[in-house]
Amino acid sequence: MTRRCVIVGDVMMDISAVIDADIAYASDTPAQVAFLPGGVGANTTAWMAVNGHPVTLVGAVGPDVFGRAIRERLAGIGVDVHLSEASQPTGACVIIVDRRRERTMFPDSGANSAVTLAEIVRHVGPSDHLHLSGYTLMNDRTRPVALAALDHAREVGATTSLDPASAAPILTHRDLFETVLPNIDLLLANELEAEALTGLEDPQAALGRLADALPCVVVKLGARGAIAHDARGVVEQEAQAVEILDTTGAGDAFTAGFLPAWLRDAPLSEAVTLGQQVAARAVARVGASPLDP
Repeated sequence: MTRRCVIVGDVMMDISAVIDADIAYASDTPAQVAFLPGGVGANTTAWMAVNGHPVTLVGAVGPDVFGRAIRERLAGIGVDVHLSEASQPTGACVIIVDRRRERTMFPDSGANSAVTLAEIVRHVGPSDHLHLSGYTLMNDRTRPVALAALDHAREVGATTSLDPASAAPILTHRDLFETVLPNIDLLLANELEAEALTGLEDPQAALGRLADALPCVVVKLGARGAIAHDARGVVEQEAQAVEILDTTGAGDAFTAGFLPAWLRDAPLSEAVTLGQQVAARAVARVGASPLDP
């Protein structure tokens, strides 16, 4: 049986500016600008849907053109969309992609603070999988919802996974993560997030520390590949060679490739490979999702 993923995470409109020159601060710099649905929740569900895996997105948008566009575009590629309408504007994120193809983000969470527990509980049953974004956990207004959603998943027997989301805010929420991690089945972190969670700079050491608390851990190393651990052992894999245009959303794409394989109990190496394949597709295009600008 194919298990459905229920993803709870930020839904944003990304305003992406790709720059091929040095930024002329306090002046003008030509850029390639695109508007695309983004946020951890929307990105992961979009990549999962275009790869044919059943996926439900639970979140919130505002009563505006961005919110309507996100609903329509995600539904159009097969996402089961359940986005509450909040009074706040839809979340938005300005993303600057520099000439090294590294991205810097300026998010405004907006309506994402209005995600409801009732909507999550309605869709998470014993045969489902709940994937949670760390942003939902770290947002003061949505933290009670995120914690209650994890409790509900455990009570009904659903599996759970967590994307820590961002290294900098983790440092102010270390105690929270230390409480939550032992109740998660799968953690998908990048190198900086793993360091923030453990205080260990060496990825292998961080992986080992996290593996003491969790059944399965993946640490993504960007262009250097990924390392992972579960009860069957440790996997180390190099990244696929690809021309990088934009690294925005690469981790979300990796999750979208990894999770379906993990949910059918595929070998860990196979799940990592499938995650890397989707991430390679993501960095070879502008924008964090598979949707065209």
